[in-house]
Amino acid sequence: MKTLKVLSALLCYPQPEMQAALGEMAEVLVQENLLPEREQQALLAMMNQMRRTDPIEWQERYVRLFDRGRALSLHLFEHIHGESRDRGQAMVDLLKVYHRHGFELNARELPDYIPLFLEYLAQRPAGEALDMLADAMHVMALLGARLTERGSDYHVVFDALAALVGDPADIEEIRRQAATEGPDQAIVNMDKIWEEEVVTFLANREGCGARQTGQGTTQPVRWMPPPGSTPQTARPL
Repeated sequence: MKTLKVLSALLCYPQPEMQAALGEMAEVLVQENLLPEREQQALLAMMNQMRRTDPIEWQERYVRLFDRGRALSLHLFEHIHGESRDRGQAMVDLLKVYHRHGFELNARELPDYIPLFLEYLAQRPAGEALDMLADAMHVMALLGARLTERGSDYHVVFDALAALVGDPADIEEIRRQAATEGPDQAIVNMDKIWEEEVVTFLANREGCGARQTGQGTTQPVRWMPPPGSTPQTARPL
Protein backbone atom coordinates (compact mmCIF):
# COMPACT_ATOMS: atom_id res chain seq x y z
CA MET A 1 0.00 0.00 0.00
CA LYS A 2 2.07 2.89 -1.29
CA THR A 3 -0.51 5.33 0.04
CA LEU A 4 0.65 4.46 3.57
CA LYS A 5 4.24 5.09 2.48
CA VAL A 6 3.24 8.55 1.27
CA LEU A 7 1.46 9.32 4.55
CA SER A 8 4.52 8.13 6.45
CA ALA A 9 6.76 10.46 4.44
CA LEU A 10 4.45 13.43 5.03
CA LEU A 11 4.79 12.96 8.80
CA CYS A 12 8.58 12.85 8.71
CA TYR A 13 10.79 15.82 9.51
CA PRO A 14 10.79 17.91 6.30
CA GLN A 15 13.83 17.57 4.05
CA PRO A 16 14.55 19.08 0.62
CA GLU A 17 14.58 15.59 -0.90
CA MET A 18 11.06 14.95 0.32
CA GLN A 19 9.90 18.33 -0.88
CA ALA A 20 11.33 17.53 -4.31
CA ALA A 21 9.44 14.20 -4.35
CA LEU A 22 6.02 15.70 -3.59
CA GLY A 23 4.96 15.51 -7.23
CA GLU A 24 5.77 11.79 -7.38
CA MET A 25 3.98 11.25 -4.07
CA ALA A 26 0.88 12.97 -5.42
CA GLU A 27 0.94 10.69 -8.47
CA VAL A 28 1.05 7.66 -6.18
CA LEU A 29 -2.06 8.80 -4.32
CA VAL A 30 -3.96 9.37 -7.55
CA GLN A 31 -2.86 6.12 -9.19
CA GLU A 32 -3.49 3.89 -6.18
CA ASN A 33 -6.79 5.73 -5.54
CA LEU A 34 -7.47 4.19 -2.13
CA LEU A 35 -8.78 7.35 -0.50
CA PRO A 36 -12.19 8.98 -0.87
CA GLU A 37 -12.23 12.08 -3.06
CA ARG A 38 -12.45 14.55 -0.15
CA GLU A 39 -9.44 13.16 1.72
CA GLN A 40 -7.40 12.72 -1.45
CA GLN A 41 -8.01 16.30 -2.56
CA ALA A 42 -7.19 17.62 0.92
CA LEU A 43 -3.87 15.78 0.86
CA LEU A 44 -3.05 17.05 -2.64
CA ALA A 45 -3.82 20.62 -1.54
CA MET A 46 -1.55 20.19 1.50
CA MET A 47 1.25 18.87 -0.69
CA ASN A 48 0.87 21.77 -3.11
CA GLN A 49 1.21 24.14 -0.17
CA MET A 50 4.29 22.26 1.03
CA ARG A 51 5.83 22.57 -2.42
CA ARG A 52 5.52 26.38 -2.23
CA THR A 53 6.73 26.71 1.37
CA ASP A 54 10.27 27.73 2.22
CA PRO A 55 12.02 24.62 3.63
CA ILE A 56 13.28 26.41 6.75
CA GLU A 57 9.81 27.73 7.54
CA TRP A 58 8.34 24.26 7.02
CA GLN A 59 10.92 22.70 9.34
CA GLU A 60 10.30 25.30 12.03
CA ARG A 61 6.56 24.72 11.79
CA TYR A 62 7.08 20.97 12.12
CA VAL A 63 9.28 21.32 15.20
CA ARG A 64 6.78 23.66 16.89
CA LEU A 65 4.04 21.09 16.37
CA PHE A 66 5.63 17.72 16.99
CA ASP A 67 8.89 18.19 18.86
CA ARG A 68 7.70 20.40 21.70
CA GLY A 69 5.43 18.91 24.30
CA ARG A 70 3.59 15.62 24.40
CA ALA A 71 0.09 16.35 23.15
CA LEU A 72 1.22 15.95 19.53
CA SER A 73 3.98 13.41 20.06
CA LEU A 74 4.38 11.12 17.06
CA HIS A 75 5.03 8.15 19.32
CA LEU A 76 1.99 5.91 19.67
CA PHE A 77 2.65 4.60 23.16
CA GLU A 78 3.29 8.08 24.56
CA HIS A 79 -0.47 8.57 24.34
CA ILE A 80 -1.36 5.13 25.70
CA HIS A 81 1.15 4.46 28.46
CA GLY A 82 2.84 7.82 29.07
CA GLU A 83 6.08 7.21 30.95
CA SER A 84 4.91 4.05 32.72
CA ARG A 85 6.84 0.80 32.50
CA ASP A 86 4.09 -0.60 30.32
CA ARG A 87 5.34 1.60 27.51
CA GLY A 88 8.71 -0.14 27.44
CA GLN A 89 7.10 -3.56 27.27
CA ALA A 90 4.73 -2.41 24.53
CA MET A 91 7.69 -1.27 22.44
CA VAL A 92 9.48 -4.58 23.00
CA ASP A 93 6.34 -6.39 21.83
CA LEU A 94 6.10 -4.17 18.73
CA LEU A 95 9.73 -4.84 17.90
CA LYS A 96 8.98 -8.56 18.08
CA VAL A 97 6.21 -8.06 15.51
CA TYR A 98 8.67 -6.30 13.20
CA HIS A 99 11.28 -9.02 13.67
CA ARG A 100 8.75 -11.82 13.15
CA HIS A 101 8.14 -10.51 9.64
CA GLY A 102 11.81 -10.13 8.81
CA PHE A 103 12.29 -6.44 9.59
CA GLU A 104 14.94 -4.84 11.74
CA LEU A 105 15.64 -1.18 12.36
CA ASN A 106 18.83 0.24 10.96
CA ALA A 107 18.29 3.59 12.68
CA ARG A 108 18.10 4.85 16.24
CA GLU A 109 14.37 5.38 16.46
CA LEU A 110 11.70 4.13 18.82
CA PRO A 111 9.54 1.38 17.28
CA ASP A 112 6.30 3.23 18.05
CA TYR A 113 7.27 6.30 15.98
CA ILE A 114 4.24 6.77 13.73
CA PRO A 115 6.06 7.41 10.41
CA LEU A 116 8.09 4.25 11.06
CA PHE A 117 4.97 2.27 11.95
CA LEU A 118 3.26 3.41 8.74
CA GLU A 119 6.38 2.60 6.69
CA TYR A 120 6.23 -0.93 8.08
CA LEU A 121 2.51 -1.27 7.35
CA ALA A 122 3.08 -0.07 3.78
CA GLN A 123 5.12 -3.22 3.15
CA ARG A 124 2.67 -5.70 4.64
CA PRO A 125 -0.38 -7.30 2.95
CA ALA A 126 -3.27 -4.85 2.79
CA GLY A 127 -5.60 -6.73 5.14
CA GLU A 128 -2.95 -7.11 7.82
CA ALA A 129 -1.84 -3.49 7.45
CA LEU A 130 -5.37 -2.13 7.80
CA ASP A 131 -6.06 -4.32 10.85
CA MET A 132 -2.96 -2.99 12.63
CA LEU A 133 -3.82 0.56 11.63
CA ALA A 134 -7.35 0.13 12.99
CA ASP A 135 -5.89 -0.97 16.33
CA ALA A 136 -3.99 2.33 16.51
CA MET A 137 -6.82 4.58 15.37
CA HIS A 138 -7.78 5.88 18.81
CA VAL A 139 -4.39 7.60 19.03
CA MET A 140 -4.43 8.64 15.37
CA ALA A 141 -7.89 10.18 15.77
CA LEU A 142 -6.82 12.07 18.90
CA LEU A 143 -3.79 13.51 17.10
CA GLY A 144 -5.94 14.47 14.12
CA ALA A 145 -8.48 16.19 16.37
CA ARG A 146 -5.77 18.11 18.22
CA LEU A 147 -4.20 19.22 14.94
CA THR A 148 -7.61 20.37 13.72
CA GLU A 149 -8.06 22.44 16.90
CA ARG A 150 -4.65 24.05 16.26
CA GLY A 151 -5.57 24.87 12.67
CA SER A 152 -2.73 22.75 11.29
CA ASP A 153 -2.86 21.33 7.78
CA TYR A 154 -1.25 18.15 9.12
CA HIS A 155 -4.67 17.00 10.32
CA VAL A 156 -5.45 15.88 6.77
CA VAL A 157 -2.86 13.09 7.07
CA PHE A 158 -4.74 11.64 10.03
CA ASP A 159 -8.06 12.22 8.27
CA ALA A 160 -6.71 10.07 5.44
CA LEU A 161 -5.74 7.30 7.86
CA ALA A 162 -9.25 7.38 9.32
CA ALA A 163 -10.71 7.19 5.82
CA LEU A 164 -8.84 3.92 5.22
CA VAL A 165 -10.18 2.08 8.29
CA GLY A 166 -12.92 4.22 9.79
CA ASP A 167 -13.07 6.39 12.89
CA PRO A 168 -13.01 4.76 16.33
CA ALA A 169 -16.38 4.28 18.01
CA ASP A 170 -15.72 7.08 20.50
CA ILE A 171 -14.70 9.67 17.90
CA GLU A 172 -17.13 12.31 19.19
CA GLU A 173 -15.72 11.98 22.71
CA ILE A 174 -12.20 12.26 21.28
CA ARG A 175 -13.14 15.46 19.45
CA ARG A 176 -14.71 16.92 22.60
CA GLN A 177 -11.55 16.10 24.52
CA ALA A 178 -9.38 17.85 21.94
CA ALA A 179 -11.69 20.89 21.91
CA THR A 180 -11.65 21.34 25.69
CA GLU A 181 -8.05 20.56 26.58
CA GLY A 182 -5.94 23.23 28.21
CA PRO A 183 -2.31 24.04 27.36
CA ASP A 184 0.09 21.15 26.89
CA GLN A 185 1.59 20.73 30.37
CA ALA A 186 4.75 19.28 28.88
CA ILE A 187 5.37 22.69 27.28
CA VAL A 188 4.27 24.68 30.32
CA ASN A 189 6.62 22.68 32.57
CA MET A 190 9.27 21.95 29.97
CA ASP A 191 12.31 23.02 32.02
CA LYS A 192 11.29 20.85 34.97
CA ILE A 193 10.52 17.84 32.76
CA TRP A 194 13.87 18.05 30.98
CA GLU A 195 15.66 18.09 34.33
CA GLU A 196 13.82 14.97 35.48
CA GLU A 197 13.97 12.90 32.28
CA VAL A 198 17.46 11.47 32.03
CA VAL A 199 16.84 7.92 30.83
CA THR A 200 15.30 7.09 27.45
CA PHE A 201 14.21 3.75 25.98
CA LEU A 202 16.52 2.18 23.40
CA ALA A 203 18.14 5.36 22.07
CA ASN A 204 17.61 8.98 21.15
CA ARG A 205 14.70 10.12 19.01
CA GLU A 206 16.05 10.30 15.53
CA GLY A 207 14.14 9.71 12.53
CA CYS A 208 12.79 9.35 9.11
CA GLY A 209 15.00 11.71 7.17
CA ALA A 210 18.38 13.11 8.15
CA ARG A 211 18.14 15.94 10.63
CA GLN A 212 20.86 18.33 11.78
CA THR A 213 21.45 18.10 15.52
CA GLY A 214 24.07 19.25 17.95
CA GLN A 215 25.67 15.82 17.62
CA GLY A 216 25.76 15.80 13.82
CA THR A 217 23.37 14.53 11.17
CA THR A 218 20.98 11.70 12.00
CA GLN A 219 20.44 8.94 9.48
CA PRO A 220 17.18 8.14 7.70
CA VAL A 221 15.05 5.26 8.88
CA ARG A 222 15.82 2.06 7.02
CA TRP A 223 14.42 -1.43 7.42
CA MET A 224 17.13 -4.10 7.23
CA PRO A 225 16.63 -7.90 7.15
CA PRO A 226 18.06 -10.08 9.90
CA PRO A 227 20.85 -12.48 8.84
CA GLY A 228 19.61 -15.33 6.68
CA SER A 229 16.23 -13.79 5.90
CA THR A 230 14.76 -12.47 2.69
CA PRO A 231 15.62 -8.76 2.35
CA GLN A 232 12.75 -6.49 3.44
CA THR A 233 14.06 -3.00 2.97
CA ALA A 234 12.24 0.24 2.54
CA ARG A 235 11.48 0.66 -1.13
CA PRO A 236 11.32 3.90 -3.09
CA LEU A 237 7.99 5.17 -4.23
